[in-house]
Amino acid sequence: MKKLLIALCLLITPFLYGQDINGAWTTVESDDKGYQVEHTLIFTESYFSEAIFEKPSGKFLGTKGGSYSVSEDDLNLTYEYDSRSPGIVGNTKIESFTIAENNLELGKLSWTKIDNGTPGDLFGAWLISGRKRDGEIVQRDTSGPRKTMKILSGTRFQWIAFNTETKEFMGTGGGTYTTINGKYTENIGFFSRDDSRVGASLEFNYELKDGDWHHSGLSSKGKPIYEVWSKRTQ
Repeated sequence: MKKLLIALCLLITPFLYGQDINGAWTTVESDDKGYQVEHTLIFTESYFSEAIFEKPSGKFLGTKGGSYSVSEDDLNLTYEYDSRSPGIVGNTKIESFTIAENNLELGKLSWTKIDNGTPGDLFGAWLISGRKRDGEIVQRDTSGPRKTMKILSGTRFQWIAFNTETKEFMGTGGGTYTTINGKYTENIGFFSRDDSRVGASLEFNYELKDGDWHHSGLSSKGKPIYEVWSKRTQ
């Protein structure tokens, strides 16, 4: 019986850690010019991303992320992109962490939980896997090194375009989102390519079909889009 209890504890502990850390976290600090700088950190089942931007302007400052695993009190963070330090792409960094109620101690920062992966319907890491052209869905290979990923908690989203082979970062944007009555609405909080988009809201139709996220409406440039996103598995 004692051995069985120990085995169960060993099986349950990683699950508990994963459940605790899933969702979105934030911390705010002041830079050397006195500006408020927000860090938003999203963890899904196997992937993470950190975005850094000024408040309230939303001026983009940096992002990094990739895959992760948990071992006891450590996070093993394997970087797939880093807009500031591309040299770390492909490397794994081990960071100790503790969680107490809604507070996360990770690295040199203290984080406050924003959400636990709810209430939005799209929690997870997604890769764009298709687009509709001339009425037909054209599939896109998601196994290559160049990826466009969206990572969502229950209230926060971020998209990132990157290449794990060349270590190139191409762009990112993010903010808050809602999923209500088949409508997916993004409220842009930062955008690496165009700060003037900060504060804009974009509404799309969304539907989950066979596990894929079908996303349609008008782009930020007013052009019709129909995209298919698939849950990331690699």
